Amino acid sequence: MIQRFIELGEGYGDIYELRQLMESNQERFMHGFVFVSKTKDGHPVVSVAAAFRPAQEGNFMPIYLCREGVPDGSKRLAVFEDKVKQLGHEPIRMDVKHSSQYADTKLYFGHLIAILRLNHYIPPMQ
Repeated sequence: MIQRFIELGEGYGDIYELRQLMESNQERFMHGFVFVSKTKDGHPVVSVAAAFRPAQEGNFMPIYLCREGVPDGSKRLAVFEDKVKQLGHEPIRMDVKHSSQYADTKLYFGHLIAILRLNHYIPPMQ
């Protein structure tokens, strides 16, 4: 199974797009994630992500992400967390390193996928 992050943006207007994706694909929705990291200045920011089951045909598991543009405790974060709860799940919060600490975003996304697999939030590699 291919598991891949699809970056929507930094969480400004696109967080509402993510919420709409969750609403229109509720039967496929698996988990909502809040990845907390700190900027170089030490300010906490969050990335929000939604993992979906693969479509009936295909072996692709999308994880949509709004990366590091949402301040922790903001209204936009509350909008995301409320949608996750409305769909019958609890948002999963994790502390992670900021993506700027990686040479490439592919390495950052690979690290996040490994964390999600190790915690059994997404299926293991097959």
